[in-house]
Amino acid sequence: MMHSHRRHELIMEALLASQEVTVTELSERLNVTGKTIREDLAKLEEKGLLMRIHGGAVLAQHDQLGILSQQEPLVRHASEKTEIAELALKLIEPGDIIALDGGSTTLEIARKLANKPLTVVTNDVHIIAELARKDEIRLVVPGGYRVRNMLAGAEATAYIRKLNISKAFLSATGVHPEFGFTIYTGELVDFKRALIETAKTVYAVVDHHKFGQGALFTFASFHEIAAVLTDAGMTKETADQYRQAGAALQVYADQER
Repeated sequence: MMHSHRRHELIMEALLASQEVTVTELSERLNVTGKTIREDLAKLEEKGLLMRIHGGAVLAQHDQLGILSQQEPLVRHASEKTEIAELALKLIEPGDIIALDGGSTTLEIARKLANKPLTVVTNDVHIIAELARKDEIRLVVPGGYRVRNMLAGAEATAYIRKLNISKAFLSATGVHPEFGFTIYTGELVDFKRALIETAKTVYAVVDHHKFGQGALFTFASFHEIAAVLTDAGMTKETADQYRQAGAALQVYADQER
């Protein structure tokens, strides 16, 4: 029988794709009883990820962040990603060995990297395609199997742990005062953990829309991240709240003053 964590992932994927799901539909798709699905929905509701309605569930928030659908453009919140990428570039020095986790914000960092001597480790196929054109950059790709646009699995994780990474830039689905840094896809947690435990310095790159959001799996706590790079849309009140919770923030607006 499918593990409950995997069912929860699939339920959230279905919700993110269609905004609403029914118990009957999920029961047939996941081949479990309606009772099991209702128990799953109750647990996901407790986490604030969905709201139960008669016969099914809807997303807890209209603009719930999470898994990118195949139709969703990578340019969502483009200006915010540009600001975060500019913060990241100031931290990267010639000859560095850096890791770019999978995600649209890390892709923007890759796009802005100058074609100069640098080693980049990445598991994101979009970033691989972007950097393959920059011949001065040494591109290092771990093994593993493909999960959407990212490579994952024990082979990829083991490879990362052998490397001397100076700076790792990680993406997240949400940043929450209680749950820390979270994502929806459990298969990617081990890869992120390998980067956190291997890299000399770890940064999170997260736009301000993701603060206050939670997803299924926590992959890092605030004290494990040297700094969270975010855009000028971050309010002072929210920034103060997260700093009090233990997060070190670098906000684009602060750099520009």
